[in-house]
Order: sequence, then C-alpha cells, then structure tokens
Amino acid sequence: MLKIENLSKTFGSKKAVDNLSLHIKKGQIYGFIGHNGAGKTTTLKAIAGILQFDQGDIFIDGKSIKNQPLECKKIMAYIPDNPDLYEYLTGIKYLNFIADVYGVSQQDRQERIKKYSEMFEIADSLKEPISAYSHGMKQKLAVISALIHDPKLIIMDEPFVGLDPKASHLLKELMHDLCQAGGAIFFSTHVLEVAEKLCDQIAIIKKGKLIVSGNTQEVIGDDSLEEVFLELEDDHA
Repeated sequence: MLKIENLSKTFGSKKAVDNLSLHIKKGQIYGFIGHNGAGKTTTLKAIAGILQFDQGDIFIDGKSIKNQPLECKKIMAYIPDNPDLYEYLTGIKYLNFIADVYGVSQQDRQERIKKYSEMFEIADSLKEPISAYSHGMKQKLAVISALIHDPKLIIMDEPFVGLDPKASHLLKELMHDLCQAGGAIFFSTHVLEVAEKLCDQIAIIKKGKLIVSGNTQEVIGDDSLEEVFLELEDDHA
C-alpha cells in the first residue's frame, strides 16, 4: 500500500531524512518511533505530498506521490500532530467542505458524519464554530474529516495526543477496522506502550536514519518496546 524508497530530505546543512526505505502492506498498522527531531514528521509530510523531498520516491498503491499526487491523495488521509482547521467555519461546514474536496456523495457524507460525530460525541457541537472547540474536540473533528472519504491509507502524526481515553479507544478500533478491510495505517507516536500493543510492524528512526524495522514481536523479543528503544538509542548515539 505504501512504499518509501531511498527517501532523503535536507534542510540547509541538516539531513532530516537519510536514505529511508520502508514498505507498509495492506492490512498493517505500522508504528513509526523516534525522538523529537528524528525525522518522523518530515517523512509523514513527504508521504502526504505536503513537503517536497530531495531524493527517492514514495508510492501509494503503486502510484508515485511525485508524478501522480492527486491520484495518491484521493485514497489517502493525513492527520497532523496539530490540526490546522478553518476555525471560522462551523464543524459541519468544515466536514462538508472536506467532503466536497474529495467528491463524496451527499448520502455517503451524511451517513459518515452522523456515524462518526455520534461515535466521538461531538454531534451536538457541529453547529458551533471550530474556534469554540477544545483541543480534544478539534482532534476528533480532524479524525472524522480524515475518514469522510473512506481512505485506504491513513498517515497520522501523534494521533492520540489530546484525545480522552474513550476517544483513543475508539480511534484504535477504527484503525483495526480499516486494516481488516484491506487498508493500512502508518503513524508516529511517543506513547511506546500504545505502539507495542497496537502495531503489527514497527520502525525506529534516529537522526533521519532507520535503525530497525520489522514485526513488532520480533523487534522487541522478550523486552518491552521502551527497553528496546532506549537500548537502540544508546547504541546509535
């Protein structure tokens, strides 16, 4: 579903991502782990088509984000770590705007907006301006807007930050549902316990370089992900 091939991105003299290659298959929840400044967000923005990169390529369902960006974006959703929403719009107007962008039919959008807004308990707030929303409500709205066109691949940057425990649990269930339906998830997180329990596959990155990747249980062995992460960080200091 997602292939990252020899991806490199430089900012000035700093190499934010250094020759990164990963393969996320259909049905996989893939965790992307690393300290602040490791290159996670840069990688995710490159996949989403927001950030141009210097070398390599990224393929989404066999299509290049460089050469066929619109085709890639039609089947993908991206949830940044700090959603930048149009705060002068009401929640419902924002969701309809996103549905318009993706060409979602009236029937499908109404069904999905009703389903997800009730699930995340913000249905009663959709008529209010987004500027009146709490951080957690904005995060929920961003999640709903990502699901509204039924994407096959979801890219998420720290998706659980700001969500209450119930909303976090619901999001995990939705992630599993999407993957069981043949989709894929690639997300970054600092919450290693969540990654350990949720992810089929894990990649650890440091200073733009891939340290290790593979099946979660094979990567951590008899240790915890936290222990493995700290040990690898020290080994590649």
